[in-house]
Amino acid sequence: MAHLPSRRRLALAVPVVLALTASLGFLPGAASAAPRTVGAAEAADAGTLAYVVNTKGGHHTIASVKRAVVAHGGTIVTSYDRIGVIVVHSDDPDFGTEIRAVRGVQSAGATRTAPLKAAGTTDVGAVEYLSGAQAAKAAQEAADGQEPLEADQWDLRAIGADKAAAINPGSRKVTVAVIDTGVDDTHPDIAPNFSPSQSANCVSGKADTTYGSWRPVDAEHYHGTHVAGEIAAARNGIGVAGVAPGVKVASITVAQPDETQLFYPESVVCAFMFAADHGVEITNNSYYVDPWLYNCMDDPDQRAIVDAVNRAQLYAQRKGTLNVASAGNSNDDLDSDALLDDSSPDDSASVTRTVDPHECFDVPTQLPGVVTVSAVGVKGTKSYYSSYGLGVVDVAGPGGDKYQIPDTPSANGRILSTLPNNEYGFLQGTSMASPHVAGVAALLKSTHPHATPALLRALLKVQADNPGCPTEPYDGNGDGVVDATCAGGKRVNGFYGFGVVNALRAVK
Repeated sequence: MAHLPSRRRLALAVPVVLALTASLGFLPGAASAAPRTVGAAEAADAGTLAYVVNTKGGHHTIASVKRAVVAHGGTIVTSYDRIGVIVVHSDDPDFGTEIRAVRGVQSAGATRTAPLKAAGTTDVGAVEYLSGAQAAKAAQEAADGQEPLEADQWDLRAIGADKAAAINPGSRKVTVAVIDTGVDDTHPDIAPNFSPSQSANCVSGKADTTYGSWRPVDAEHYHGTHVAGEIAAARNGIGVAGVAPGVKVASITVAQPDETQLFYPESVVCAFMFAADHGVEITNNSYYVDPWLYNCMDDPDQRAIVDAVNRAQLYAQRKGTLNVASAGNSNDDLDSDALLDDSSPDDSASVTRTVDPHECFDVPTQLPGVVTVSAVGVKGTKSYYSSYGLGVVDVAGPGGDKYQIPDTPSANGRILSTLPNNEYGFLQGTSMASPHVAGVAALLKSTHPHATPALLRALLKVQADNPGCPTEPYDGNGDGVVDATCAGGKRVNGFYGFGVVNALRAVK
């Protein structure tokens, strides 16, 4: 079976994030760094591109900009008037330049560098399906009261989620939306907790609520189903258990239905808006927004992407939704002075550039108010792949680590969860850490039903267990080379932020 290559997901420095809240896009000196080749529209000189056009607000201004979009050859796909974001298609290579000159437009740009076709995740490596022999062994070693495969779920025990479930498995009034590749809601471990009314397909940038539209197109789009099981797989005597097995889980599909599985900005804007307007308390975001690993504010296309997605996720926060996101799998210090990006754009020929992580932004994990999550293995130490950074990471969660082997029936250091077509399998990545934190946030919301997103963020940090920086040089893969340096102290540091989340404390 073919599998996508591992894709990097990063997060950037908190002080710059805060600056975005008040004046997104007006940071002095922002630089995308050389080499800068052709613009997005030039790179796609044949075919139709998608754009986000961000207005300065107001009914009359938005209406005027819409007329200008049509006049300049654009087709309006949908408009989110409450945040002033218009999703547009155009085959005119000059559309972006022309529409940015229109009065009332704050920012506008192409959301991809390759033309639309007729019609990204933060896990590391290919999925490993649970074999029949492994399942039988796990079931044989399951303790009384455990799910059949729970003996292999070291991650639940690591954060006290197994004990928390006996006290409070989570409220049915709390929903976590998985913004991802789609969720197989027919899976017996997911079906009991699935919420169709809060699910949709946002791939086009406009929500499609047709029944079943939220499902993955094939078994290769397994990522979202794995994430959903980690959060809320039911304790029903079947398979595995989730961190918050009593809460509801929804699916908002944003990944392209082809082999690229890219997460484009207009899809993510749609997802945040849909979640907010349908009463979702928490979203999980185990991806970065394609096609740019970092979006630099001196580039008009990248600037528009940051602006549009930030407007949507801030809208969600104002409506009471907490957004949780993975930090990335590059083992990069995200509080450094410069980072190498050799993977962008990822929908066409990439270029190598050095970016200033304090001026170029990873979306959505760096956006204001988003909870940024690093990963740990069974030993409770940073996973070898997990990105980190003092003032960047908020909290950590179990994401798995193939070098940290647990004493479990399958002896697999990765995370076991649900897969499409009633299967189970192991994955590792900050993609897996983020849903553990989202699950704990759901338990906190269940315990404190009136908590705002800001209070939930604070509670996540307060209840976390911080192991502090390691006393020995960090060698994640055991090759004798120091792989990372942890800055900070016992209270907060670059590896774990405020610490590893604790489900048991969340329900007490």
